[in-house]
Amino acid sequence: MFGRLGPWRSSQFLIDPVNLPFALLLRPDPDNLLLRAVSRRNPPPHVARIAGRFLDLLELIDAETDGDALFFSRDLEVTGNTEAVVCLRNALDDVEGSIAESVAEMFGPPGRAALAVLRRAGERRKAQRG
Repeated sequence: MFGRLGPWRSSQFLIDPVNLPFALLLRPDPDNLLLRAVSRRNPPPHVARIAGRFLDLLELIDAETDGDALFFSRDLEVTGNTEAVVCLRNALDDVEGSIAESVAEMFGPPGRAALAVLRRAGERRKAQRG
C-alpha cells in the first residue's frame, strides 16, 4: 500500500467529515503514521483536504462506495493537491479487506461495536435514499 503513495507518503491529508465537530489529520507514513482529530477552524498544514459526510467517508474507506461517484455528485469535495489524493486513493485500493475494520479492531470490542452501529446507520441512510 505505502509504495503507491510515492512522494506523498509523508504528506498530511485533512479528512473532513463535515457533519462532525472536528476533522482528522492523516499522515500515511508507516514509519511515522498519524491519525488524529484536529480543529477544522485552524487545521495544521496539509497537502490536500477531502471533505464529505462522515458516513460517505466511512463507506469510501470501507470500499462500499465509488469515490468518483461521490466526487461527481458533489458529495465529496477535494481541494489542494489532487495528485496526492489520487495516490492516496490508489494506495487504499490496494488494501485487502476493510480499513474501517482494521481500525475498529485496534480498539477491541468497543471499536467493533462502534463500527457496527455506524454501518447500520449507513444502511438506514441508504434505505431512506431509495
